[in-house]
Amino acid sequence: IMTIYTWVAKGAWFALGYPYDFIVVPVWIPSAMLLDLTYWATRRNKHAAIIIG
Repeated sequence: IMTIYTWVAKGAWFALGYPYDFIVVPVWIPSAMLLDLTYWATRRNKHAAIIIG
């Protein structure tokens, strides 16, 4: 999963340049971690998937 996040981050970095990257990264990392946590939660608990979904 994290490889997709890094690929998208690199894509945005190359497309929009350095200054934009510094703005996005502080927001991007917590949201990526949050999605990772929800993913692992749904893997463990199928009922959580229904609540989130």
